[in-house]
Amino acid sequence: MVIGFVVWLVVTPAIYRVWMPPRTMFMLTDSAPGDTVFQEVSLDHISRHYIASVLAHEDAELGTRMGPFHMSDFIDRTETYLESGEDLSGSTIPQQLVKNMFLIRGEWVGTRVFRKGVEAVLSWPFNLMGDQRQLELYLNYAQFGPNLYGVCSASWYYFNRPPWDSNSWDAATLAGLLPLGEDARRAPGGGVDVESDGTWLVASTVANARNKVPQRISEMGGWEGAVATVGITDSAGDHPPLGAPKSCSVMPQVVADRLAAEGAWWSSQYGG
Repeated sequence: MVIGFVVWLVVTPAIYRVWMPPRTMFMLTDSAPGDTVFQEVSLDHISRHYIASVLAHEDAELGTRMGPFHMSDFIDRTETYLESGEDLSGSTIPQQLVKNMFLIRGEWVGTRVFRKGVEAVLSWPFNLMGDQRQLELYLNYAQFGPNLYGVCSASWYYFNRPPWDSNSWDAATLAGLLPLGEDARRAPGGGVDVESDGTWLVASTVANARNKVPQRISEMGGWEGAVATVGITDSAGDHPPLGAPKSCSVMPQVVADRLAAEGAWWSSQYGG
């Protein structure tokens, strides 16, 4: 069993380095009604506004840190959680990534503690994939709504635009949804309905992201400086999207089906 686990730790990151499975454990354990909405998009065709906002909101040290997390921070988080049951600082992108890929949901204390431990172990071999590949997987697997995964689907669903076309406001809005994917809802005319949960949790979290993310990006040298921390020195516009594989230039059919089922306004055409 030990040998098998070690082999799995070596082989699985190598597989994910070149292949993106269409489902994760978080997707498979989503209890929301309806089909899973997901379509892969290459990092080349993701707006740098989205990338910069996610880095600023979730893990600004991804490209400058040695390893998937700082061990001292992890120990402090563990001690705080055991004392209060709260995790105020949150996990890094490598930790969130392995959680989304391999771990089940659940708010029972034992489940949450188990997930934290497994995150810490699995994130080390997966960190060897490199910052850009981890970020690409994360942006594809992150939850942005009930049964709604990845920036390709989220960009079309909320804004009727492909993921390579974004602005700082929309990017900060989506970044603000990352801890609240199960609670997020689309506004009737498009955009995020920040009052949909009835508790102001979505409203306050999204408002906080809209206020703080642009400031953090500015401190990182603008979106150019933010994405440069993970080795990205170009823009999505440098990669012509029309007809390119994995560019998500056309609204995915699963997104169109979701919008039609909701009776929501939408257009299958990209309006620029």
